[in-house]
Amino acid sequence: MKLLGKPRNRTAAILPLCLLFLKILQPGHSHLYNNRYAGDQVIRLIPKTEEEAYALKKIYHQFRVDLWQPSSISYISEGTVTDVHIPQNASQALLAFLQQANIQYKVLIEDLQKALERSGSLQTHRNRRSVPGHNYEVYHSLEEIQNWMRHLNKTHSGLIQMFSIGKSYEGRSLYVLKLGRRSRAYKRAVWMDCGIHAREWISPAFCQWFIKEALLTHRSDPAMRKMLNHLYFYVMPVFNVDGYHFSWTNDRFWRKTRSRNSRFRCRGVDANRNWRVKWCDEGASMHPCEDTYCGPFPESEPEVKAVANFLRKHKKHIRAYLSFHAYAQMLLYPYSYKYATIPNFSCVESAAYKAVNALRSVNGVRYRYGPASSTLYVSSGNSMDWAYKNGIPYAFAFELRDTGHFGFLLPEVLIKPTCTETMLAVKNITMHLLKKCP
Repeated sequence: MKLLGKPRNRTAAILPLCLLFLKILQPGHSHLYNNRYAGDQVIRLIPKTEEEAYALKKIYHQFRVDLWQPSSISYISEGTVTDVHIPQNASQALLAFLQQANIQYKVLIEDLQKALERSGSLQTHRNRRSVPGHNYEVYHSLEEIQNWMRHLNKTHSGLIQMFSIGKSYEGRSLYVLKLGRRSRAYKRAVWMDCGIHAREWISPAFCQWFIKEALLTHRSDPAMRKMLNHLYFYVMPVFNVDGYHFSWTNDRFWRKTRSRNSRFRCRGVDANRNWRVKWCDEGASMHPCEDTYCGPFPESEPEVKAVANFLRKHKKHIRAYLSFHAYAQMLLYPYSYKYATIPNFSCVESAAYKAVNALRSVNGVRYRYGPASSTLYVSSGNSMDWAYKNGIPYAFAFELRDTGHFGFLLPEVLIKPTCTETMLAVKNITMHLLKKCP
């Protein structure tokens, strides 16, 4: 922690930074990973007063610093944890300002490039293809994941069916795996999606892990056997295919889709603010350059529209919606867009309680759980609320590991423990919904 006295004039302290930040954070600055994050830092701030929170909002709004947590300046308030990625050339000026403004901070990641290389990057996997013997303890590119899906479709046709629900903005197929034993005409179903936000790589890794575990254990594990006998699982390992691909090839910390806006230079929409449920209300931005941009209209993103159409078509059968994100170590349920109790609260709360206890039993990792609005923050237009409002009674969003030590750069060595514990939580929720519960 570092602490200095307050400046005589806070505005005067901000102004000298303006030209520096504008020069450093020009759009298009940066393409290949090629050492582009060398010397960048991630710092954590917790504003202690509303005045400090206002000062931070002003800085972020003016200079477009990359927020890791929370995802938008609108969420910054007194006492909130704020993690921010700052470029090497800007760090000295920004940290000097924070010291002068008497705002405490802590360096989480000293050198982002080194952390990136330790965590597992595209350089390691660039020339690989998914083949039999797929390694589930490393991160995989979009091409590898889709090759893996095709391979499972061929080799496990009794349990796996691969299909496309549409095309992304850039024309990539939106693939889903249908998992389950074709034992009866009518079966309830669970929808699972991963990778709505491109930079959250642990999310697609979990969707792959779930499929792998189901295929490996359905004969030996009674719970898994029951799940696959009584339910179908629709699993979408990469929701935001364009953004995920871009995070491998250009910008590791890209969050949004890759759609173009004819009126603005900034690209992409937050695919988790683009749903028709209190669209573009609190917790979403109307500005295309913001990471929480809600889009020009609900379901403007072809990826969101494709999933929404599929869920609408199958909503009589789909009883649970599970979406996987990072990072925060939380299990969230509706509502996110308002402070209110859902009608089937007791059943959903019970499922969440049992799930986080099961998760904790594996490695001792603690997850917070509760309504998203009060547990995380208020946000509108997200997929979980939309699923619940459209008749899917169990709607959950996981925020996987960690709580900020690694952030989006969770090392590959932590894929296995993260997925193992999450697997138990998902099985708990699934078994819970098989019981008589509204």
